[in-house]
Amino acid sequence: MFNETYELSNGVIIPKLGLGTWLLDDEQAAQAVRDAVSIGYRHIDTAQAYMNETGVGKGMHSCGVAREELFITTKVAAEAKNYDAVTQSIDESLAKMRLDYIDLMIIHSPQPWSEFREENRYFEENKEVWKAMEDAYKTGKAKAIGLSNFLQDDIENILASYEIKPMVNQILAHVSNTPLELIEFCQKNDILVEAYSPIAHGVILDNGEVKVIADKYGVSVAQLCLRYDIQLGLVVIPKTANPNHMRINADLDFVISDADMETLKNVEAIQNYGEHSFFPVFGGKLK
Repeated sequence: MFNETYELSNGVIIPKLGLGTWLLDDEQAAQAVRDAVSIGYRHIDTAQAYMNETGVGKGMHSCGVAREELFITTKVAAEAKNYDAVTQSIDESLAKMRLDYIDLMIIHSPQPWSEFREENRYFEENKEVWKAMEDAYKTGKAKAIGLSNFLQDDIENILASYEIKPMVNQILAHVSNTPLELIEFCQKNDILVEAYSPIAHGVILDNGEVKVIADKYGVSVAQLCLRYDIQLGLVVIPKTANPNHMRINADLDFVISDADMETLKNVEAIQNYGEHSFFPVFGGKLK
């Protein structure tokens, strides 16, 4: 998988498989980056909200691979909703990771987490945020810019007044929770979709229907779920600090049949993400 890539609308090349670092602290993130790079990963995903950008930077600078060979994504905090706050936060991310540029900088959410998917959509504020993102792109602080957790009307709001088009929308997308209409909308607008939590934080691993299909291909449920997203044209960024899981997640040299893809698209939706349910993107609210 390590040689498979997509091309963003501005010509930047992005690996199809990345390493997620959510819920890892600085020390764990640094080691995870070193382990992942030694295995063959070149795409690392972090965020200001993860509070591990310093660790990701340490891992990058000690992994033995040149900066130019790595693709680093981070995300502007969801609470940064004006031009100055975004500009400052981008500079802080660069400083924490000791980088001259970020490969992909994205807005973590259209709304602050405490108001996620509530009535106030922050349309006007997000236009100002996007202006700051465009300026970071123009000055070379970001090689590509995009969105995360944006719904269709959130994206349309940006498309109504953009100077530089969003290149990515990173969303929750996995077997049993695949927003196909949103994915299709993004792809029609030449916006690459990235799937975070592509293994549903492990909740999908116990699904008997999915396991039957995985067994058919002689792969794990995790591998089947990653391959499913990739065949939908998505980037996948599974989070793990376990080197063995990193290797397994990259072993995706099989093809799911059209019939099985249709079955997977229609797996009953997960209603409970267990310990992760309190995060807004999983249906809960931050306390």
